[in-house]
Formats: sequence, structure tokens, C-alpha cells
Amino acid sequence: MSTAYDTIEFRPSALRVLQARYLRKDTAGNPAETPDEMFRRVAGAVAAAEAGYGASPEEQRRWEDAFYRSMCSLEFLPNSPTLMNAGTELPQLSACFVLPVEDSMEGIFDAVKHTAIIHKSGGGTGFSFSRVRPKNDRVKSTHGVSSGPVSFMAVFDAATETVRQGGKRRGANMAMLRVDHPDILEFIDAKTSSRRLNNFNLSVALTDSFMDAVANDASFDLVNPRSGEATGSLRARAVFQSIVDRSWRNGEPGVVFIDRMNRDNPTPALGKIESTNPCGEQPLLPYESCNLGSLNLSRFAAGSFGAATVDEPRLRTAVALAVRFLDDVIDVNHYPLPEIDRLTRTNRKIGLGVMGFADLLVSMGIPYDSPRAVAVAEDIMELVNLAAVEASQELARQRGPFPAFEQSAYAARKLPARRNATVTTVAPTGSISIIAGTSSGVEPLFALAYQRRVLDGDTLTEVHPRFEEVARREGFYSEALIERIARTGHIADDAEVPERWRAVFQTAHEVSPEGHVRIQAAFQRHTENAVSKTVNLARDAAPDDVERVFRLAFELGCKGVTVYRDGSREAQVLSAGPAVDETRELRVPIARPETLEGRTVRMTTGCGNLYVTTNEGERGPLELFAHIGKAGGCATSLTEAIGRLVSLALRSGVDPFAVARQLRGVRCPFPSWNRGHRVLSCADAIGQVLEDGLTASPVSSEATAPGGRAERLAGTCAECGSVLEFEGGCVVCRACGFTRC
Repeated sequence: MSTAYDTIEFRPSALRVLQARYLRKDTAGNPAETPDEMFRRVAGAVAAAEAGYGASPEEQRRWEDAFYRSMCSLEFLPNSPTLMNAGTELPQLSACFVLPVEDSMEGIFDAVKHTAIIHKSGGGTGFSFSRVRPKNDRVKSTHGVSSGPVSFMAVFDAATETVRQGGKRRGANMAMLRVDHPDILEFIDAKTSSRRLNNFNLSVALTDSFMDAVANDASFDLVNPRSGEATGSLRARAVFQSIVDRSWRNGEPGVVFIDRMNRDNPTPALGKIESTNPCGEQPLLPYESCNLGSLNLSRFAAGSFGAATVDEPRLRTAVALAVRFLDDVIDVNHYPLPEIDRLTRTNRKIGLGVMGFADLLVSMGIPYDSPRAVAVAEDIMELVNLAAVEASQELARQRGPFPAFEQSAYAARKLPARRNATVTTVAPTGSISIIAGTSSGVEPLFALAYQRRVLDGDTLTEVHPRFEEVARREGFYSEALIERIARTGHIADDAEVPERWRAVFQTAHEVSPEGHVRIQAAFQRHTENAVSKTVNLARDAAPDDVERVFRLAFELGCKGVTVYRDGSREAQVLSAGPAVDETRELRVPIARPETLEGRTVRMTTGCGNLYVTTNEGERGPLELFAHIGKAGGCATSLTEAIGRLVSLALRSGVDPFAVARQLRGVRCPFPSWNRGHRVLSCADAIGQVLEDGLTASPVSSEATAPGGRAERLAGTCAECGSVLEFEGGCVVCRACGFTRC
């Protein structure tokens, strides 16, 4: 048996993520295994499947060692549930599930129950609400009317908020609605409020006929899914523009091209693709799941830095081993529902993808936004996909094809039998790329330096190791340079850095929108499932830029696309740009005007009725009062103190959205419900009232100056307080590994 990989060097951020989320814990909550022992645990649990195919104990140990080495070398990592749960008392190893939502109260609440079970086991769920009859449609059994799909989405959202995934992963959902559903306009606007559907990603399922109507400026029919009858029509360009505008404003909804997904559905006899997993890269049939894994491309660079090539023979070998690993996961997996168990084993879908693409380009000396990068992307994914198909065909010869093979599109085309209905998927890899110490998925580098907070309130800066290596080697490294990068994240305009390296170390917001899409399309051409990616847009991008992205993604063969424009979500101001200058003058609160107008809101909390009064000046709220219970009580004194501090912050010019976001999410032992919204504590209630009263977010020039750190981030991590970023269709904290994907 091979020796332990004790010499493997993890970055500090990787160790934090492993200790917080992946290593087994003792009863006191302390790590009870090392990273090496985690890899051994996973390898042993997965290799146990080999015995079911006639492997001797010695052969099983050889496969265990091979799996172990591939993970310890950080050449390959499976999805998070496999790392967390393999070999434990909760051996649910899949990340992606799709559940059906039927057009009945029983079917809807069965789906809610199944969602809670899946989230508890560590998976994410996707749904299509397209079967649910539209709002105000008749309900024969009750002689009433339907409330429509968007109203039921709120029920799923509340259930997700309540159930944390095994204590390790936050619940995540994808909601889709066909563009021809009568409630499509309500769906497009469903997340205009930051208080709604925060556990959902939204995507509109666009059909080919709709895209044709957009191109021809024609109308299209809205179809009631209950009756199959047209209920009206809309102008396609107007609806398309609504999607564009909403996505420009806050990043949602994204779009998927549902007909394209179904053309690539390998088992149409078993059903249609209706939805995907939460980040959009894994189309699945209802009650189907898929387990994912990613190859770390940066580990396959050969030759001198800046002029490296891809070690293709070693990459092919790694692909074959990864396919075997993922196929074995299907057999040792414990599925949360019997329906999922049956269909997953019938199709045996796996999703092998890549991470570290941007780091590979850096090693090769190739800018991300370049024709050479597009060519490299296509060549690499073609190699990975062909090698994965060949490995699946070899497994079919050894173990037999997936049970539905004879009903599949492959059999219809008389292609060789294969073990898995699909083999490749490009996932976001938010947390596992941190463990691997590499860039996420096929995204560009997001920043060259990260600042993280530590317990004493100080910040530590982590610099991209390759950039630091180059800077020291070529003599342009300095602490002042690192401080500048930590503030902005990039070196695009830094004259101290040679032009060649400024081009090579290109970050996400230096890449053109078309450049993002062309890279995604290059990977999609050789990916059987789909590619998860975020097209990051500059703060000053116009809605026309979003429209160009959507149209180009459709033209180039992508299966979906998500955009995120900097600053388009009010929470982003919490990312706080440059570090605080110790010489900065302290702010003095403005004097309270003699007369202010405001409103008082009653909120139901676990401690009783809370009354919150906000008073406004010319530029927004200036003071807040909160009262609960009788004078002299502990709750009363605390809410009074919160009101005083909030008023002080508001009169000192602090962005009220930032104040509200600090209060939102604070929990107490007695949460409650208020008018259909969860109230976690009195502080959370005060934050909700303040946020609801805001109609605009006055953003400080410092936090959002062009090139500033806030311009590149997506808010503050709820768990560690560090910055969040959008990548690969989800939100991730690279300091602690928190993710909403």
C-alpha cells in the first residue's frame, strides 16, 4: 500500500476549508482526521465497489491506492458530497438532483418533502415549475383558483432556509419556467426584492421557436400547461428585453436553451429534460441525480513556466481513472429517495469536468481573452471528452452498458455500448478548487490577491503563488505592489508590472463579454452535459451588453448563460473596497433636524410584537427607533441600543443598505414568521424594516470607485465576514469555502 502524502502543501485557505467543511469532526466539533486520512477514507469507500465486479482484495486495494494518489496529488477531486460523506454514516455522494413539480397540491408538497430530504443529505436540487397551472386558473377540485408557480416557489424557499445540508452545505435550488408559460413575466420579476427566493437561482427556459420570434420581431403563444391551450400571446422581443433588463439589474434570471438540452438528451424514451442542478451545468430528468468530479488542469502543465504545454498522455490516464472512480461512486452511493436510486442506476450519468483552466493558461503564457485561449480550451475538452467516452466504453465491456442503453440515442445511432449515459460536465468547483489551490472551473482568475479577516480583526493577504513567483524572479515584487493588488484585485494598469505579465495574469473583469462567451462555447462543443460559467460585466455595462451575451451564447451553441454586472446587487457595498487608512478623519454625525417624517411598522418576532420607526431626511433614512415589551426589560434595552447605533450610523453617512445587511440574518433561539417572511430575531426584523423602506442605495464613492475591490465582489460572507465573488454560476467565499451552489 502506498505511503501517506504527508508532504503535500495546502494553501492556508485550503486548510481552513478542509477543517471547516470536509474533515470528520469529533463530538466537540474538532477535526478528527487529517486531509490525508480524508483522501484515504474516500478512496477506500469508493473502491469497495470494485468487489462487486469480481475484483480480488488485492485488486481492490490497488484501485484504492490509485484513487488515493489521484486525490492526494490534487490532480482530481470529486464533488463535495463525496469528499464529505464517503465512508461515513451519511454516504450520500451526489451533488446534483432534479425533482418533478406536478400540477397538484399533493405533488407540489411531495416535492417540498423530497427537497428537504435531499438538502439534509448534502445535495442541491433543480425544478421546473412549468407544469404548474398559471395564476388565477381554475382548480376543479376546490372550485377555487390557482396561486401560480411563483407563489409555490416561496414554499420551497422557506423549506430550504430551514434545512441546512448535513450541517456542512447550504441548500441550493434552481427554478426554471418555460418562456411560453402564462406566468413568465411574474417569474422574470420574481427576485426584484432581496427578501424573496434567496435560496434559488432562476433561469428562463428559452425555446428555439421563441429565439426565432425574437430574431424576427414576432409574437409567440402562451400555453396553459393544464389544458395545453394557448391563452394569449406576447411580443418576443419585449419579453426577451425584460429578461435582459432584469438580469442587468441583479444577475437573474439566467437563461437556458431548453430545446438544445433536449436534442442532447441521451435517453429521450425515459423523459424530457425539464431543469438542471442549481448552477445550470447538469441537465437531468425528473428524479435523476449525477455525481461530478474535476481534473485540475494546472497539474498537467509540462515545461517551463510561461511557455508550458499540456502533458496529454498523463491527462488521458487521469481521465480514465476518474471515469472509473465516478462510475464506482454510483454503486456505493446511498440515494435519498428510491425513485432517484432507480433512475440514476438506469442511466448511470457521470459528469467529469475541469478546473484550473486559467492557471494552465498562465503557465502557458496565454491571455484568457485571446484566440489562442479559445483554441486551447477546445483542444483540451475534446481530449477529455474523447478519453472519457473511451473509458466508459471500456467499462461497458467489463461491466456491461448502462441499463437504458438499448433505448438510448447511442443505440439508435449504432454507436458502441458505453457504461454511462453522459460522461462530461464542467461544474463551478467553488470549494474543491480552493482545496486544489487552483482557479475555479473554466473561469478566468478572479483576483491576484485576497484579503481575509482573522480573529484579532487584522487582515492577511494571500497572493496568487505564480504571480508572486514571477514578480520575485523578475525583480518587480514589492510590498507596495501587493497592497495595491489587494485593493483592486488586478494589475491591468500597474506600470510597475511588465506588459507581458499584465496580459497573462488577466482577471475576470478585464475579459470582454464576448471573450467569456467564446471560452464557454469552446468547452461546450466537447461537453456532453453543460458548462457552468458566469459572464462578469463591468459596473458601467449597458443592457445592450447583456443582450449581446445572450444572443452570442445562443449562436455559439451554449446550453445556457449567466451574467453578473458589478454593483448590481445592493449587498455588494458590504465588500468594502480599500483597506481603512489609519490617518483618515473620523466622521462626525450630522445634527438631527428639528422635524423628520417617517413610518412605524409592527413586526411579529419570537419575543413578541416589535415596533420599528424609521424617520427620513432629504437623502434617505436618518434615524431608527425600535421598541418591544415593557420598559426596563432586557429585550427592550437591546432593541433601544440597536436603534441608537443604527441612527448613529445613518447620521454618519453609512449606506443604509450596508446597515440593514449587517442586521439581516442575525439569529436567536426563537425565530418566527411575519406576513409570510421568516424573522430570525429582533435584529433581523429591524434589518428587514430598514431594507424594505429603501428605494435606492446611495453608494459611497470609495467602496465602488472604478477598479475598487467592491466593484469585483458579491457581498460579505455570512460565515466568516470575508468577501464573496460570483463565478461559475454561483457565489463562493475563497477564504472559508462558503458557497451558494
